[in-house]
Amino acid sequence: MKGLQRYPKEIQALLLASLINSTGSALMWPLTTIYVFGELGRSMQDAGLVILLQSLGGIAGQLMGGAMYYRIGVKKLLVGSLALNALSLFALPFVSSHWHLYMFTMLIVGFSNAMTLPAIQAFIGFRFASRRGEIFNTIYVGNNIGIALGTALSGPLAQLSFPLTFILNGCTCVLFAVYFFVYLNRVQREETSSDEVSLTELTEKKKSKSEGQAWTLLMNTRVYLYIGLGALFLWLGNCIWNGGISPAILSEGKPPAQYSLLWTMNGILIFALQPLISWIKKVCARRPESQMTAGSLFYLAGYLVILMFPQYGAMVAAMFLATIGEILFQPAMPAFISERTRIHAPFYLGVSGGIAQAGRVIGPYIMGILYDRGGLEPVAICAVVAAILSFLFFVFNDRFQRTATVKFTE
Repeated sequence: MKGLQRYPKEIQALLLASLINSTGSALMWPLTTIYVFGELGRSMQDAGLVILLQSLGGIAGQLMGGAMYYRIGVKKLLVGSLALNALSLFALPFVSSHWHLYMFTMLIVGFSNAMTLPAIQAFIGFRFASRRGEIFNTIYVGNNIGIALGTALSGPLAQLSFPLTFILNGCTCVLFAVYFFVYLNRVQREETSSDEVSLTELTEKKKSKSEGQAWTLLMNTRVYLYIGLGALFLWLGNCIWNGGISPAILSEGKPPAQYSLLWTMNGILIFALQPLISWIKKVCARRPESQMTAGSLFYLAGYLVILMFPQYGAMVAAMFLATIGEILFQPAMPAFISERTRIHAPFYLGVSGGIAQAGRVIGPYIMGILYDRGGLEPVAICAVVAAILSFLFFVFNDRFQRTATVKFTE
């Protein structure tokens, strides 16, 4: 944590708040299938339906979050959506005995959680414009610390009580909401400096122009469509881990710990590989567009390894390659949108995020069908094809950005 000393205290506080929130979120998501199947006594099909509804809520939330950023302001959007998320999580222990009400609540959980994503990303892009790429990467790494902590704690907590995981997740949401309420109140009282944007002035300026503008912004497809589709196929292919690798390991009689070990490795590598990632960015991927393209190639390499050598050792190697791709891609997408679209960033972050989320919705279903019909091989072929399509869309995006003449103004 020594490297955090190079950041101002307000960035350090934001990183700590994000870490706490990601830890809370990670307490619950690995347990949804186990809770529905084991605790509620429903079928695996029902468990898949809950995850599907939560993902669909995530798509709607990203789109709504981007569209509402200027209409109601960043403070109301962030604090309100976090409060709604917390209330939904607190309600889960009480609605679980009513199946349809539980499904609806999980839909709201996905929706309210996703509403915060474009708002937080846009806020960071505006507030820390000169260092946005670096800060996006640091927050991404910090969030993965939280995910690692949350997933590690989720098992023991679930053994004690499933409702306890929901309540603790809700408590971290409340803390995150209180943090943003206090922090944004202070930000709005500050005078604008040379490196910061006045949120109040920016919001009022954009709100007056926002009516009827959504269609005009959507027509500028160069900004969001290619990276959105690239991310869609990237997330679709990444479903190989749950839809192919997980059942393949279990069907060979190996313990589930071998699968969870892959994700432990993923969390460790996100820290350990930072010097390598910095070198790659310095040598051949300076721009966010290039980082997304390079990331898709590492994903592709990982899936090819699984396709050609479907053994556990190859899965470990594939996780190593896919993690490099993840580290290159994840911070680059919001950095690109924020840098390219400026004042319109909240809208485009929501749209591109919503398109990308669709890959996580359809991926488990497609991978499940393929695995049932032919095992790991067709799943790996699907992941390879998805990674190739992702790479092509990122290449198109890179080329179009080099030749684009459209520029956004304040």
